[in-house]
Amino acid sequence: MALLILGLAGCARPTDRGQQYLDGEFDQVLNPVSEVQSEAPRDFSRFQGQMTKVLERSPSMAAKYQALYQQVTDWATQSGDPSTLANYGIDVAQMGGGDGYGNVMFTGYFSPVIELRHEPDAKYRYPVYGMPKCDERCPSRAEIYSGALNGQGLELGYSDSMLDIFMMEVQGSGFVHYDDNDELEYFAYNGKNGHRYVSIGKVLIERGEVPREKMSLKAIEEWVNQHDEAAVRELLEQNPSFVFFKPQDNLDVMGTAGIPLQAFASVAADRKYLPMGSVLLAEVPQLDEQGKWNGKHVMTLLMALDTGGAVKKNHLDLYHGMGTQAGIDAGHYKHFGRVWKLDLHGTPAAPAAK
Repeated sequence: MALLILGLAGCARPTDRGQQYLDGEFDQVLNPVSEVQSEAPRDFSRFQGQMTKVLERSPSMAAKYQALYQQVTDWATQSGDPSTLANYGIDVAQMGGGDGYGNVMFTGYFSPVIELRHEPDAKYRYPVYGMPKCDERCPSRAEIYSGALNGQGLELGYSDSMLDIFMMEVQGSGFVHYDDNDELEYFAYNGKNGHRYVSIGKVLIERGEVPREKMSLKAIEEWVNQHDEAAVRELLEQNPSFVFFKPQDNLDVMGTAGIPLQAFASVAADRKYLPMGSVLLAEVPQLDEQGKWNGKHVMTLLMALDTGGAVKKNHLDLYHGMGTQAGIDAGHYKHFGRVWKLDLHGTPAAPAAK
């Protein structure tokens, strides 16, 4: 009997991070389905604002998607019941999830705001760099920290925190506040050094410094605050990849598609399966203040407007907005929800192979 109980326990499917098992098994990333059944509460309020940004900023995406956007808008305002999508000429393909049961991973990202000064001093001594001209290979992070870019005039400002700059690199862009003249600027992504990306969170887990189940941006910050500069630098150097920035004239947070991103209305996605401008119907997992799944999902409409090096196949990175709280909230996300790609009836599907 004891062996039987252990066997059953071993077969139990995890549900602690929002996993659901409602639709059977899938063998592809995108799987056409005839109908969506969901009892999750709905909130489509942010879709209109994000859609407007796309139509205003991108004539090519407007030409490609405007008819779909109109049908989705009509459905959301007139019905909102996912089982009626076909009545509005909308085809649905459910994402299969990394586990094959429709559980798509949601992570989160945000736009940090870091404090800079134009000139270095004893406290503000860590530079943020613009893109260098590299002949064959750009220097690694360790080489840059050792001065490989010194004297090239690439410094955009100086921070008092190596981690703040590092996290802005991970996010791909961010806001900077120059406290010597009280100016706010947006630093957009301007390229990277071409070295492979290594997660410092994974490094800390593998070293036994932070338990896997407690890993988050907050956990990394706590570790950094407990260690000296040499230890922090050694940890950051485990990721040889380095991102460079360029100041923007406006304060819009731009994704890969060149569209200003709206918090909780846009995601980074794998453009092989979800081309930029794609519309997604998603049950987004809801978290409590401790970053745990609170037992609920909210159905919302999202647009794929950004990409990320680690965002592949059944993984979406949800944009959380700007600032410290957005960073805390985004850092907790590694949870699951069901997702459906919406298309006008008869639109050819994107590649579906798993």
